[in-house]
Amino acid sequence: MLRRLVLATVTTAVATLATATTATTAGAIVPLGHGPLPPLSLLAPADTLTVTVEKSGHRQADGTFRLECGAKAGGDHPAAQNACRRLDQLARERKDPFRPVGGDQFCTQMYGGAAVAHIKGTWQGRSIDARFSRANGCEIDRWENLEPVLPRVRG
Repeated sequence: MLRRLVLATVTTAVATLATATTATTAGAIVPLGHGPLPPLSLLAPADTLTVTVEKSGHRQADGTFRLECGAKAGGDHPAAQNACRRLDQLARERKDPFRPVGGDQFCTQMYGGAAVAHIKGTWQGRSIDARFSRANGCEIDRWENLEPVLPRVRG
């Protein structure tokens, strides 16, 4: 969402600048710029993630899904629009939901189930290759922070 707002603002500013850099010569408009604006897709490629979930205990949640978050949500992810909204929210909050749990972090020893997930692709212009489980309190929290990118499962 934030990225879309920034793109809209940048596009408006560039369009305003492009019209402001024209001159009139005998009633004709002569552009003074450097040509047409590049397509928006070149300015901001869509975030594209492949989400693989196994052992969730829910047949419809297990599988490999493609999630595309750009001008609109796409792919075959079962909750694409809500998942993209969540990723936009995390980006606005400047949180990295893909960062692994630190090795020195204390985690409660609670088991959240056998579900595991792997997310690979591009988010906010950087490569992502993250694995998720529900092996302890920290991992459960990390998983739930990414719902609905990851399915809601409870051990």
